[in-house]
Amino acid sequence: MTIGPVQMLVVGFEGDKFSGEILEELRRLREQDIVRLVDLLFVKKEEDGELVVIQASDLSQEEAMEFGATIGALIGIGVDGEDGALAGALAGAEAGEDGHVLDESEVWYLQDAIPPGGAAGIALLEHRWAIPLRDAIGRAGGIPLADEWIHATDLVAIGMAAAED
Repeated sequence: MTIGPVQMLVVGFEGDKFSGEILEELRRLREQDIVRLVDLLFVKKEEDGELVVIQASDLSQEEAMEFGATIGALIGIGVDGEDGALAGALAGAEAGEDGHVLDESEVWYLQDAIPPGGAAGIALLEHRWAIPLRDAIGRAGGIPLADEWIHATDLVAIGMAAAED
């Protein structure tokens, strides 16, 4: 399985007035193979504290297991070299057997952060557009030295720091 860069995006929402605009845009990006939804865990907290959980993924069960095995192997290499890679791959594949990378039992993490009537989502987005670029860099002998998202707030902070100087 060829895997592009994966971004974890955590978004909080006040209230529950969703227009569907986010899903429409995500669908457009998926149809154009710009991103793939590796996994999505959406949690809404009702006013009485009850949780409504929705989980979605573009991965088949087999792909989720393969994705989990790849991630587990990479983590395992860091833990215990080659032996760790094998153990990590097996654990990662097992974790993906339900067809998801995010474990629904992780909802407690969001439960505490969401006020009653609010909602939050965790999305793992694979940036498919970056795969050919990454491969071209590799074929040219390039080695990525840094990789970071630059957000609008980062630019504002740079401007504020420059103004202080």
